[in-house]
Amino acid sequence: MFLQPKKTKYKKIKKGKQLKFNFKGNNLKFGMIGLKSTESGLITARQLESARQAINRKLKRKGKIWIRVFPSLPVTSKPTEVRMGKGKGNVSHWSARVAPGSMIFEIINENFYDSIRALKSGNTKLPIKTKIITN
Repeated sequence: MFLQPKKTKYKKIKKGKQLKFNFKGNNLKFGMIGLKSTESGLITARQLESARQAINRKLKRKGKIWIRVFPSLPVTSKPTEVRMGKGKGNVSHWSARVAPGSMIFEIINENFYDSIRALKSGNTKLPIKTKIITN
């Protein structure tokens, strides 16, 4: 199952604005190597999960991964061929708002080059531009 909140105060929320540069959560806390976003956007729970799986496959379960963003934003959509009006659509999926500079994944692993290769494979699954950061 994909990441999503267990319980929310409100079912649906407004779209909001894209975030500017992030000053909190923009440096490594847990791991030695991390994947940092360089642009703002939305990352769905499916994209996060597929990136996590790609990173895990390259690491061969020898390292530890931390996911620093959580998809707590409900994205709604109406069914196709439905007329305008009649309220907001149902929640179709969950996503995370990502600001430029926010850390997405962190890794700790013995082999430095394996972890860089793993983060590069995870990067291809994400819809935003990222860069690899080390201590």
